[in-house]
Amino acid sequence: MRSDKAKKGLERMPNRALLYGTGLSASHLDRPFIGIASSFSDLIPGHIGMRDLERYIERGIENAGGTPFVFGVPGICDGIAMGHSGMKYSLPSRELIADIIESMVSANALDGLILLTNCDKITPGMIMGALRLNLPSIVVTAGPMMAGHFGRKRLSLVRDTFEAVGRFRKGEISEKERAALEIEACPSCGSCQGMYTANTMSCLTEAMGLSLPFCATTPAVLNRKKRIAYESGQRIVGLVKKNITARDIVNKKSLFNAIRVDMALGGSTNTVLHLLALASEAKIKLSLKEFDNISRHTPHIVNLRPAGEYFMEDLDIAGGIPAVLKRLLPKLENNITVSGIRIKEIARKAAIHDEDVIRPRNKAYHKEGGIAILYGNLAPQGCVVKQSAVQAEMLRFIGKARVFDSEEGAMKAIMGRRIKQGEVVVIRYEGPAGGPGMREMLSPTSAIVGIGLHKHVALITDGRFSGGTRGPCIGHISPEAQAGGPIAIVKNGDKIVIDITRRKLELLLPAEEYRMRLKKFRAPKHKIASGYLARYCRLVNSADQGAVFK
Repeated sequence: MRSDKAKKGLERMPNRALLYGTGLSASHLDRPFIGIASSFSDLIPGHIGMRDLERYIERGIENAGGTPFVFGVPGICDGIAMGHSGMKYSLPSRELIADIIESMVSANALDGLILLTNCDKITPGMIMGALRLNLPSIVVTAGPMMAGHFGRKRLSLVRDTFEAVGRFRKGEISEKERAALEIEACPSCGSCQGMYTANTMSCLTEAMGLSLPFCATTPAVLNRKKRIAYESGQRIVGLVKKNITARDIVNKKSLFNAIRVDMALGGSTNTVLHLLALASEAKIKLSLKEFDNISRHTPHIVNLRPAGEYFMEDLDIAGGIPAVLKRLLPKLENNITVSGIRIKEIARKAAIHDEDVIRPRNKAYHKEGGIAILYGNLAPQGCVVKQSAVQAEMLRFIGKARVFDSEEGAMKAIMGRRIKQGEVVVIRYEGPAGGPGMREMLSPTSAIVGIGLHKHVALITDGRFSGGTRGPCIGHISPEAQAGGPIAIVKNGDKIVIDITRRKLELLLPAEEYRMRLKKFRAPKHKIASGYLARYCRLVNSADQGAVFK
């Protein structure tokens, strides 16, 4: 066992003494050492229920003959960090979390890992660390939040708070309703109720085979989640004994399955960044073009909020991810999973309980998957759009640029009603290095929807979007402005063509003018000169490569 180097032999007498100092008995030292990386926090609704899950994971590990050790991992709630400078730390925290996993496991010579996680950057960060170390690992995602209620109307965070800001500004809702939405939109612990980034990543983690069946969709408040936690604790000991490692599970086949499920679900665009990052840690070549190719051949069969009207609890009742896999069975790559059951067997055994929540492929919401990858002279290395959340009339759009060098500048103009129909809002210097941190921009995109401009205005950025974004919003433009990408040379009034069907994003400029502007461009100094973000912006690579450290 890996832990033997920290606990076996005469020379390790001091090490054993310190382990006894934690309260272990002699029998514990003969067992596999299993780390429980927990992102419990009082700050995040998706994580406040993890203390109970830690206990059930510990019980499962002890029952199966392992020795559990809980250690902490930081977490940032994107919703709380949204709209201010705190969001600059969200994506960078993913790399920090991967480093913490590497450091804690390596320093303490652990044999296996349970990753207890739930939210946007925390889940991929933990998996990145596990893949880097390549030791047996299981992910337990803490589960989605239940829907809120305003009378008989069901509520979700994004539509009933972020988008409600714009509706209140327009006078469509009263102060009484606004206050009720604010306090009722998040009625329980758990990750936000729709197919936003946290829940998308939970679903893809299960589709990759790193979580037990039904883990992704089981609501945080159900006792079933505790049973899954317990069973995960049992299973990890078996994986350690068989030496089935994270990279045995996460390979090209499982990544393709994850991408296919992502497209079928209409998942968050952030998953493109995260799956590229996982591939990088697993030493697997994966490109944006492969995402688009899978999307073209995968129907969009599940339509949760923000694009649709269903919630995560509806997907769970309909059969969860196993039922989605059943719909996609002919297109799946067969691969092993942490459950010991191969992915196609999980799919074959699944039951589909609601034919509208998880539609047949021939009755899909859209013939193609949820995400499209665009290219053109504005995005030579690619950019990302959630096409399943774009109205049909906006799949092709030509508009005049309104350029902003920060999210704050754009938000001020949107809330001041200074954005007009027929314009393309351009937000730049918000990329991985330029932001730094590639902030999510749910506030401006939600405000555009809330004031009713999402059928008349587009938004493009070298930053990124929340999984809650809907409308013609194009992110991850690569290269970013800070690196001299063409988005840096756009001027107010320039015409921009967005053609999602043809996968094009073009700046309509004469070729000579385009070349001249690029030649004259000089990158500004980085916005932050000290601390973690200063180090991050010097080390991070482009969004089309996953925004990982070089």
